[in-house]
Amino acid sequence: MTTAAFSPTLSPEVSKALANRQPIVALESTIFSNLGLPTPANREALERCLRVIRELGAVPAVTAVLDGVARIGLRDDEHERILGAARKVAERDLAVAIGEGWNFGATTVSASLALAAAAGVRVFATGGIGGVHRGAELHGDVSADLSALARHPVVTVSAGAKSFLDLPRTLEMLETLGVPVIGHRCDEFPAFTVISSGLKLTHRIDDLDVLARVAAVRRQFGGGMLVCTPVPAAQAIDAAKMNDAINRALRTADSRGVTGAAVTPMVLAEIAADTSGEAVRANLALAENNARLAADIAVRLTPLS
Repeated sequence: MTTAAFSPTLSPEVSKALANRQPIVALESTIFSNLGLPTPANREALERCLRVIRELGAVPAVTAVLDGVARIGLRDDEHERILGAARKVAERDLAVAIGEGWNFGATTVSASLALAAAAGVRVFATGGIGGVHRGAELHGDVSADLSALARHPVVTVSAGAKSFLDLPRTLEMLETLGVPVIGHRCDEFPAFTVISSGLKLTHRIDDLDVLARVAAVRRQFGGGMLVCTPVPAAQAIDAAKMNDAINRALRTADSRGVTGAAVTPMVLAEIAADTSGEAVRANLALAENNARLAADIAVRLTPLS
């Protein structure tokens, strides 16, 4: 007996785009919920990402679980539903969210990659990926984003990884998993709202046509790849200032006993408050910038696929 492959439900626009071989960019919904950005910044982030992807000739496809259905692509009148507080849905949670009929589950990077791969969408944009948490040698907290990047044949575009993570170990884990990490207009691994982590990248490709060809070849080998581009300089946060805010946020999380998946939204909220909104403005800028680069790659990759 064989098991049928899972197929997420596509919006009419995404279904048509796939049939017509149009470029598509998948987006997670966690960043657009209150778990990712506070109101009204989350709405602004959604609007800016959708707009820039369309302006460059690609179709945006927000992923989410709505009424127990895994979705790729939402109607305009459904966007309001993803802006509120929600339960996170990682790849491991998809079956539970669908089986229990969750009203709304905000998809993380790993869930979005799984859904995009199942639908045949080749490019995905996010803010910053998860990774190896500080102190992982004691508690073993490593984001499922990393294994999802290795497993699913999708190009992920991000501003590196969340800056409060153990970035050297995150890069090392990506190498161990065989994920190509390519810098676009950068020689060093970006640190989310900070331009650089100071960690040297093995590969840098600024030519978008070459980047698309590399993505096409990588897909033939199987597995995904990570394309990193820094937050725009005008909105970037000073590294020393961010490190101080991160250390305070992590101490707060520890004092409150916050662990596991709850750490990221709590730390992001603490950093946003501590930096008087600078982190939110940087997050908005990098989300739009990542969506722009993802659309550029999708437009060039689609004819090669």
